[in-house]
Amino acid sequence: MEEKKKRIDELVEIINKASYEYYLNDSPSITDQEYDDYYSELLRLEEAYPELKREDSPTIRVGGEALSKFEKVEHKTPMLSFDDIFNEDEIIAFDERIRKSINNPTYTVEPKMDGLSGSLIYEKGLLVRVATRGNGLVGENITANGKTIKSIPLRLKKDIDIEVRGEIYMSKASFEKANKEREANGEALFANPRNAAAGSVRQLDSKITAKRNLDFMAYFIPNPKDYGIKTQDESLKFLRELGFVTNYKLNTIASNAEEIIRDIKSLGEIRKSLPYEIDGVVLKVNNLEDEDRLGYTARVPRWGIAYKFPAEEVLTTLKEIKFTVGRTGKITPNAIFSPVHVAGSLISKATLHNEDYCITKDVRVGDTISIRKAGDVIPEVVRVLKERRNGTEKEFQMLEYCPICHTKIVRKDTEADYYCPNEMCPARKIENIIHFASREAMNIDGFGESIIEDLYNENFITNITDIYDIDKYEEELMNLEGYGKKKIDNLKSAIKNSKNNSLERLIFGLGIRNVGAKTAKVLAKYYKTLDNLMTASYEELVNISDIGDIIAKSIINYFSNVDNKNIITKLKQLGVNTTYINNSEYEEKDEFKLTKQKLLSAITDKTKMVVLPFPNNPTGAIMTHEELQIVADVIKEHDLFVLSDEIYSELSYQVDCGNSWDEGKKCCN
Repeated sequence: MEEKKKRIDELVEIINKASYEYYLNDSPSITDQEYDDYYSELLRLEEAYPELKREDSPTIRVGGEALSKFEKVEHKTPMLSFDDIFNEDEIIAFDERIRKSINNPTYTVEPKMDGLSGSLIYEKGLLVRVATRGNGLVGENITANGKTIKSIPLRLKKDIDIEVRGEIYMSKASFEKANKEREANGEALFANPRNAAAGSVRQLDSKITAKRNLDFMAYFIPNPKDYGIKTQDESLKFLRELGFVTNYKLNTIASNAEEIIRDIKSLGEIRKSLPYEIDGVVLKVNNLEDEDRLGYTARVPRWGIAYKFPAEEVLTTLKEIKFTVGRTGKITPNAIFSPVHVAGSLISKATLHNEDYCITKDVRVGDTISIRKAGDVIPEVVRVLKERRNGTEKEFQMLEYCPICHTKIVRKDTEADYYCPNEMCPARKIENIIHFASREAMNIDGFGESIIEDLYNENFITNITDIYDIDKYEEELMNLEGYGKKKIDNLKSAIKNSKNNSLERLIFGLGIRNVGAKTAKVLAKYYKTLDNLMTASYEELVNISDIGDIIAKSIINYFSNVDNKNIITKLKQLGVNTTYINNSEYEEKDEFKLTKQKLLSAITDKTKMVVLPFPNNPTGAIMTHEELQIVADVIKEHDLFVLSDEIYSELSYQVDCGNSWDEGKKCCN
């Protein structure tokens, strides 16, 4: 047995050494065939003697048993993000701000990896935990998945306790490979490497993560002074000594704004040739004592900043102009072009807004066009390369009829857009439902575009009221592909919760023309109930701040429509709240206590924590066990954290001694 243990130890050391040489030096001391032979031998020995398997065995990287869920973990120190800047003037301003507090600062200029932040915890050199950033305070334990990433050392070169932070990412080559496999299997393609990496690390089955071939780039130690480190540059060198991959070949040191700009331009020139995506540069004050002196704001470090590269432009060919119909009937032309990679994702369409835009740009099918992402998010057509035309291009021509219901479209003299006037147009009805369920409206979690289209096509939902009557189709839903019991139960729960929303969400969700989320809030606060708003006069509306002539007419027209009135009546019958809930005002009727309705109305998909003082601050109200249980059930249902302030929990105000508190009197209790 001792001989077998010795051989396992030898094989682990050989394989780990080869991996270290490959990832850090790109020069392994053994061939691929030798590596495979050693790995196979190790695998056979571990299968025969499982009790001898080491915690840092490279065979761990193939993945283990699937998890049922990810555990939440609290970061020892917050994982804060940096403020973003976008131009040279802001770089100069950053440098000037630093120099007001620091004499002769130097900066590390580091490529900003386009992935997701990860935290690694090592104890005596052994990897014990991998976690996502989460909200910066609390992340998810993805240790099983993290161990499948070959560039994350399972054991360090030094037996020390340390936390290391860096970027989990997917290389361009791995991204292309993954999408080829997904295409072959008939699966939806990943949008970009960042999304692919994020989705991969959150797989409950680590075997799936292992197949995605993710990578890790280390860039930060939260407590560097514990290891005698004095600068960020020394931190990066120390990380490499421990066995981590760093961007040491691309990282530079700059002494001023001019040098920073020079180094950024150099990185921008080689950006496309890199094997991974970068979307900018991270600037950090190099001296750690200077970092301490500068400190933090409530949300970001003062000693660092993230510069984002300008939007990338890519040339492609316009293949088609396709028209879509929005919820208001607006007809929008869209450019459909040969797919191109822009700012880390594959895109094939962009809006052309309206007829005037197309004519001004002189966009023609067959044109070579320049594409970019506005703010690195929204695809847009920047320009047409008219000099490349060969005479085969087709001029833009606006439609005469709706592409869906074939109703003649209309355009008002005062507007740039054409509209389908048919309120029964299927496209308009679907878009109305999508809008009603959206985040800013009724915020029905999980009730997205694809589900709505499925249910509409099955005639389960034809208007917004049908959403709250979906229970009657539960059996039919179970027979649809991709609709299991858990998915249906989650959907029903989200729909039920949306009934408790405050009035402004409902007003916005109704899709009244020209009434956005902000205007809906103004109306809800002013009228308090939907009934009051429905009976409002034009004169009354225009006298409200932020409500002008156009909005007032839109509101009057909407509530004058019999079909709209019938929808609202039905929503009321189905239990949808039609009153304004002001969470900033403590209503006497609730005895100043937190109620289920108030809590539900405040919860969004971004909510992570509920702060619960005891007694309720600032009113002094005390909640009974039964009342707290109702609140607890909501918190459990939404998987929220609770920060409970119970400094006065031992005091009791429930005993009535018969005396009242007046000046000069004391209560016997």
